[in-house]
Amino acid sequence: MSINQTIVLLLIGYLIFTLDKKQENLPVPMILVFIGIGLSFLPYFSTIEVTEHLIYHVFLPALLFVSAYRFSPEGFKRNSQLIIFLASIGIIVTVGILGAAIYAVSGPFLSLSLTGAMLMAAVLTPTDPVSVVSILKNSTSDDKMADVVEGESLLNDGTSIVIFSVLMGMYTGKSDVSLLSFFGEFLLVSLGGIALGVTFGWLISKGVHYTHNREYQVMLSIVLAYGIFNLAEYIGVSGVLAVVSAGLMLSVEYGRTIKEEHFKETLDGFWGVVETSALSLLFLLIGVEAAGYLVSTLWGLAAVVFLLSIVVRFIVIAGSTQLFPNWRRKISWRESALLTWAGLKGTMSIFLILSFEAEVDGGGSFTALAFAVVIISLILQSVGVAPISKKLLKA
Repeated sequence: MSINQTIVLLLIGYLIFTLDKKQENLPVPMILVFIGIGLSFLPYFSTIEVTEHLIYHVFLPALLFVSAYRFSPEGFKRNSQLIIFLASIGIIVTVGILGAAIYAVSGPFLSLSLTGAMLMAAVLTPTDPVSVVSILKNSTSDDKMADVVEGESLLNDGTSIVIFSVLMGMYTGKSDVSLLSFFGEFLLVSLGGIALGVTFGWLISKGVHYTHNREYQVMLSIVLAYGIFNLAEYIGVSGVLAVVSAGLMLSVEYGRTIKEEHFKETLDGFWGVVETSALSLLFLLIGVEAAGYLVSTLWGLAAVVFLLSIVVRFIVIAGSTQLFPNWRRKISWRESALLTWAGLKGTMSIFLILSFEAEVDGGGSFTALAFAVVIISLILQSVGVAPISKKLLKA
């Protein structure tokens, strides 16, 4: 992607986000994806190549860091048990149930092994609340739903990558993983990433506290976001959970010890521009990349798989919240339904699809089906969040 192409895409993205500032319920991701699909037919944009490396190492660290840094420590504390459950045990159970369901229905349409079906479920399970969080906050008077959706998505990205990596090894025959070794690797990679992020997040927060130059403070946050991500990946633990933990730690320490108001204004201003720029480019690029799969003959199966993903997610959320009295009092079936619908698929799913495509020489029907499900999710769920939230949670 050239500099000129990047500038044009940024201009388009900024114009759409300007409309979103005036119309708070505008489904920006869907609009950007549609525009990206249209741009793919123009010769000027035909040379753009979207890779898993571009998404994972360029876009993801920044988006994860800004979301984690801005995430309310109080909101996380109030809903921490539910968030951690949904992002760990919840996502593992979802992959198992959804994978079995995909395997059961795919037979007449697609030759897919049980491991392949589980892999498809792992690709489609991570959530991406981009713009959904702000819509939820505007549609309801309670921040609880937005906090749970955002907190879950921050943590389940790391869980999804671990599950995907293990299943990918089994699918390609490069590893034969037992249940015990799976959970051992899961704990090592996850807890290692969290420990690394908390440690360096705390250290950088102290550096920020004692640095009175605003430019240096912003520079330290950039080093933290990208440095901790790449360090974690280099030593073999979760870079996603490392950068999320570091961002959350910086947020906690900021609220506890850092009093310079000018730092908050500078940091928010810088990362606000980064976030809007990254999201603009990312969803336009998703549209450009998805255009090649629009001729897929698997749209019917994709619709079925999408519906299955919604049903399974609702079963897991509603079932788990009913198991524990404390959660039962906090989350009604209506709120479970809203949490289900708000968990649309996005950035992480696209990264995992492209990773599969690179690993399995094109990906074939698997990639086409997964892309179709993600596009359906982005369109229907982003459009439906505002009216569904108002209907379900109306007084």
